[in-house]
Amino acid sequence: MNNINNGGHMGTKMLTTKQAAEYLGLAETTLEAWRCRGGGPVFIKLNKAVRYSLDHLDSFLNSRTRTSTSEVTK
Repeated sequence: MNNINNGGHMGTKMLTTKQAAEYLGLAETTLEAWRCRGGGPVFIKLNKAVRYSLDHLDSFLNSRTRTSTSEVTK
């Protein structure tokens, strides 16, 4: 995966939708759908370009950590 230097934004690497999907193990279309419906990781919109902060992706994953399939999600 080729990381994109983000010019120091929030001290993290910025990923394209394709890179973020690979990082999360999801399809690009899943991230695209979440951007429209909500419920996915936060993203940054730069004109037409969409970028995901690696820190935000890690926070998203951490917020989904469960110990049981019966846990109630928010």
